[in-house]
Amino acid sequence: MSVCYDKLWKLLIDKGLNRTDLKEMAGISFNVLAKMGKGENVSLESLYKVCLVLNCNIGDIMEFVS
Repeated sequence: MSVCYDKLWKLLIDKGLNRTDLKEMAGISFNVLAKMGKGENVSLESLYKVCLVLNCNIGDIMEFVS
């Protein structure tokens, strides 16, 4: 089972933001964004920071796919 962040990328587009904006707003590292871009696991703390700045729930930014 892998992680898919397609919902996050669509949400960023809908809000008129790019990945650099998210990185700066959420205080996450470039490495975290790179892992998300590859569909890799990231810490729950990083996901929490993203959800806080985007005012959403974790299910709004990611999903597990088989």
